[in-house]
Amino acid sequence: MLSSANLNACYDLRREKVMEMVGDVYENVGKLIDVGELAFRTLTSLIGNMVWGGEIQGEQRTIVESQFKKIFAEIMVFLGKPNISDIFPSIAWFDIQGIERGMKKIRQSFNEFLDSVIEERMKKETGEQKSDVLQMLLDLHKNQDSPSSLTMNQIKGILVNIVVAGTDTTSGSTEWAMSELMQHPEMMEKVKKELNDVIGVNNTVEEFHLPNLRYLNAVIKETFRLHPVLPLLVPRCSARSLTVGGYTIPKGSRVFLNTWSIHRDPNIWDNPMEFQPERFLNEPGKLDFRGNDFRYLPFGSGRRKCPGINLGEKMLSFILASLLHSFEWKLPQDEKVDLSGKFGIIMGKKNPLHLIPTPRLTNLELYKRKS
Repeated sequence: MLSSANLNACYDLRREKVMEMVGDVYENVGKLIDVGELAFRTLTSLIGNMVWGGEIQGEQRTIVESQFKKIFAEIMVFLGKPNISDIFPSIAWFDIQGIERGMKKIRQSFNEFLDSVIEERMKKETGEQKSDVLQMLLDLHKNQDSPSSLTMNQIKGILVNIVVAGTDTTSGSTEWAMSELMQHPEMMEKVKKELNDVIGVNNTVEEFHLPNLRYLNAVIKETFRLHPVLPLLVPRCSARSLTVGGYTIPKGSRVFLNTWSIHRDPNIWDNPMEFQPERFLNEPGKLDFRGNDFRYLPFGSGRRKCPGINLGEKMLSFILASLLHSFEWKLPQDEKVDLSGKFGIIMGKKNPLHLIPTPRLTNLELYKRKS
């Protein structure tokens, strides 16, 4: 479902959402823009359209997107809370922080929301062939004799994973990358020169430009290294007792992989605390983010690595390139870039990045929304 072939088929939708984002920024030129919130809105709209398709329109679409964003924001609040039960499992049943109770309530709300979307789709089913993710899953649900058949609960679980993996993590990386570029104006100038050379000042960004933006891609990789959005990845559970590196890990242990520490290890990286995109230009083939090199694991590795790597990579590159090519950005007067993070399963910025845009393209017609 998130393969390169299926994602390529959704290119027009991605382009539409990115152009809507550029149009939104243009309508607010000279005003403060919350960069993380801007990226989050773009991604939730994209993911929503990929999941339940574009036939939800008008007032119904507004209601559905509003419910979706509200529930998702609540999920992120709880996922971002450090849970003492992860460190001391023996007291988990006390639920001291109320995290389990809160998540059960949110799960119920999300379950009801997904039920309503699925029921609406099943009511409207006709001979018309849908191509969105929801329809693909429902087709698998109908084919009960197939070994790949899915239950309704499995469908909901897959939808939740797609939503969570594709929105807050990518919007967080967008905000971190923009923050580092604002902190390092010489790097910002290199990015803008590359954008001018590859795309041109009278053109908008297209996905076919992205592989040729070598320096911007290095900036993205360095952002993943220094600011991994999932600093402990997704916890694993040992199916049996085993010994790793002389340490015994009992059966049933919850295991966290500290990529935040790995990515800042001075035995692995030169000047690990410095933001240096050039390190990825020197080793372009070795240090990818697909889990093939254990020095660099922003998305994990193996069978349980993030399934949304392809989508996250495409959207982060597309959003960043479009924002940087279409606009000049400056901080509010007398403000400096704050690079402090907030602790949690998802590591976002402690304070949101607010910037003021001005148009950069010479042809202002390029900012107009395309119907």
